[in-house]
Amino acid sequence: MKGSKRYKEAIAKIDKNKKYSLKEALETLKNSASAKYNESVDIAIKLNINIKKQDQQVRGTSDLPYGTGKTKKILVLTKGEKEAQGAGADYVGFEEYIEKIKTGWLDFDCIIATPDAMSEVGKLGKILGPKGLMPSPKTGTVTFEVGTQVKALKKGKIEFKSDKGGCVHVPVGRVSFPTEHLEANILTVFHDLMAAKPLSVKGQFIKSITISSTIGPGIKLNEKEFLKV
Repeated sequence: MKGSKRYKEAIAKIDKNKKYSLKEALETLKNSASAKYNESVDIAIKLNINIKKQDQQVRGTSDLPYGTGKTKKILVLTKGEKEAQGAGADYVGFEEYIEKIKTGWLDFDCIIATPDAMSEVGKLGKILGPKGLMPSPKTGTVTFEVGTQVKALKKGKIEFKSDKGGCVHVPVGRVSFPTEHLEANILTVFHDLMAAKPLSVKGQFIKSITISSTIGPGIKLNEKEFLKV
C-alpha cells in the first residue's frame, strides 16, 4: 500500500518534520484521505511507561461524545439476564456461546459477562485474551448492570489498553465526521488516558501522538498542545 500512487499523493500533502496542531492535523487528514469508502480515523499515543512492569500497564474506557461511526456487535454471556436483549445486545446466552467460541466463532466486537458467568468465561482466556476480547471489571464489561453497559458501548464507549510497544491505539471517528466532532472525541480520549496514568510513572506521560486514516499516512501532533488542555 505504501508504494501506491494514492498513498504517495497523500503523503506529499504532509510535512513529515512538522508537529501539527490538532485542528490543522485533522483538516490535513481530511484533505489527504482518498479512499472510496468512509475511512476510520485512528489515534496512536506512545506512552512513557515501562512495559515490563505490571503496575505501569494502562487500561481504561472512554465515552466518545460522537461515537466511532461503527456500531459494535455485542455478545452478553450470562446465566439468565434478559435485559441485554432489550438494550440492543446482538447475542445473549451462556453455554451455547461458550461452546461456539471454543470452536472458533468470533463474530462480535466485544463481550459483556455477568460476574456469575466468569468462572466459565475465564477458561476462554487463551482464545479471547490475545484478541483483546476478554471481559474485565476495569473496563466495566464484567457487571450485572448489563443493559447500561450495552447501551454505552452501542453509543460509542471504547476501551483502550497499552500494547507490547507501550502504545495505545484507538478509533476516534470517521473521515466524514465534522472536524469539531473529531476534536471532541480525541480530547475525550486524551483526558481519560491521563486519568489512567499509573502512579508509578514519573515525568511526562505522553511521548508522542499520531493520527491517521485507515489507509493514510500518520500525521504527528504537537503533544505539548494537549498538555495545556
